[in-house]
Amino acid sequence: MLRIIFMGTPDFAVPTLESLLAWPGCQVVAVVTAPDRPAGRGRQLQASAVKQAAEAHGLPVLQPTNLKSPEFQAELKGYAADLQVVVAFRMLPEAVWNMPRLGSINIHASLLPQYRGAAPINWALMHGDQETGVTSFFLRHEIDTGDLILQERVPIAPTDDFGSLYDKLKTVGAALARRSVEAIAAGTAPSTPQEQRPDLRPAPKLQKETGRLDFTRPAVELVNWVRGLSPIPTAFAALPDGRLLKIFRAQALSPEAAGQPLGAPGTWASDGRQHLRVAAADAWLDLLDVQLEGKKRMPVAELLRGFRLPT
Repeated sequence: MLRIIFMGTPDFAVPTLESLLAWPGCQVVAVVTAPDRPAGRGRQLQASAVKQAAEAHGLPVLQPTNLKSPEFQAELKGYAADLQVVVAFRMLPEAVWNMPRLGSINIHASLLPQYRGAAPINWALMHGDQETGVTSFFLRHEIDTGDLILQERVPIAPTDDFGSLYDKLKTVGAALARRSVEAIAAGTAPSTPQEQRPDLRPAPKLQKETGRLDFTRPAVELVNWVRGLSPIPTAFAALPDGRLLKIFRAQALSPEAAGQPLGAPGTWASDGRQHLRVAAADAWLDLLDVQLEGKKRMPVAELLRGFRLPT
């Protein structure tokens, strides 16, 4: 029976942990996750989703602040794991990922080598891709570059945003992780070097300014940008009076479909009742679901009941 240490933090990783716990061919001997962090209005310490799941199953939980700490590494070594499974965790030092006899594997939410980095789901949507997937691979020195084990392709629906695609991929990722670990246990796991191709796109960590919409771009590109950032961290734009408006859903409308000539990029327009639009490079960006500073998220028609577009 494989002895496994599981490493992960957000809810994306929980289905994978549950799938391993349900397989009789392995024993999850410990879970490594992030330290508890302040959350909510009261800033009370909150355990990660993975810690909560681990404690519900009575598993030992390690929460190191420093993965290079000799004390942590000694404790980790004491569990004598055969394999480590990593999902949405931190970059590991070699002394950690190379510790088990079978090494460590990672579950990444893209079709590697495409979208290496911290935000693969967001960037696939923001670039308007129609397909993505999940990859299992062996950890190596460079981030997300290790030899591939298995991949599962997932179509991206036109209606998908970050939230819906995240939920799809965490389920697919759990099944892929289980198949990968079963193959490793059986000694049949592939180990395929990643291709180096000129068309590869990175998936760097999102910054706040990533969400600011650039209305000199085509409207369809802006729709995809909104999808890739909804519901978090959310695309946004400044109203004419400087207040920020978060944008959760939008559509592209030609001037003909909108029934009004296109203004210069960044020009705002509203009928005060049903629509709120911004001119992009080639069409109107018609806002559908928004949140004004200090207000809750709501459909545009609801916002316009008590809001007038500043001039």
